[in-house]
Amino acid sequence: MENREFIKCEFINCDFSKSDLRDNDFIDCHFSHCNFSMALIEGAGFRDATFTGCKILGVDFTRCNKFMFSFSFAQSHLDYSTFFGAKLSKTKFFECSLKEVDFSESDLSGSVFEKCDLMDTRFLNTKLEKADFRTAQNFAIDPDANKMKKAKFSALNLAGLLFKHNLDVDYGNHN
Repeated sequence: MENREFIKCEFINCDFSKSDLRDNDFIDCHFSHCNFSMALIEGAGFRDATFTGCKILGVDFTRCNKFMFSFSFAQSHLDYSTFFGAKLSKTKFFECSLKEVDFSESDLSGSVFEKCDLMDTRFLNTKLEKADFRTAQNFAIDPDANKMKKAKFSALNLAGLLFKHNLDVDYGNHN
């Protein structure tokens, strides 16, 4: 598949792992239970693309077409992927695994990380203003190294903002 344009298409149970999807455009497409692991997406455009139940491991989103770059993700695994420097404002991540994802230098303002696992995910010089982490888990975000004005957190997960201080946080769950 080269230089193709897909508009309002639905892809179900497709295996794109290690596929060459370079320079294809996906506009208003829905991907359901597809495997994109290690897919090559250089120059690919994704506008209003929705991923549900997908496996998207080790994908370098920094190589996508910057002019067609809007997504939403639900129940998907994006572990080991990179969004370095990406403009992802208002992106919705719902029940996703985002382990060891690199969001450095990205704009995630207004994005939502609902019930997401952010274990070892990297946030450095990331714009997180008005981002919602209230139900996110396992994140470690340095407020001094990111723009976080009006970001939302639950009182129960504030320890993720204090990791660099190596504190022993007691949640009062004594038996």
